[in-house]
Amino acid sequence: QVQLVESGGGSVQAGGSLRLSCAASGRTFGSYPMGWFRQAPGKEREFVASISWSGGSTAYADSVKGRFTISRDNAKNTLYLQMNSLKAEDTAVYYCAGRNYPLGSPSSREPDFGSWGQGTQVTVSS
Repeated sequence: QVQLVESGGGSVQAGGSLRLSCAASGRTFGSYPMGWFRQAPGKEREFVASISWSGGSTAYADSVKGRFTISRDNAKNTLYLQMNSLKAEDTAVYYCAGRNYPLGSPSSREPDFGSWGQGTQVTVSS
């Protein structure tokens, strides 16, 4: 099992940027694909972005494509989400997640992820 701790959330005006970080511990971080999900008030949790174990392959939700960038530093056991051109509809709690099995491709499916962080709030004001 891996422990995940997100940071970097906060309040920003529309058009601004934030970078989220997710520090991992407890297992070999560099062997597992990772992802970011988010949950807005009154809505179900949704996929945002995911990345392969090596960082060589990524996937994004259409709503964030071209604005958000997922990356990882396996030497630092850290996952990142760079968020640019933020919109009010990006307001949500953002969760870092680790896939159930090592290696493999990025995934957008929640059942494929078995480890979750506690979440970090991102609020975008228009």
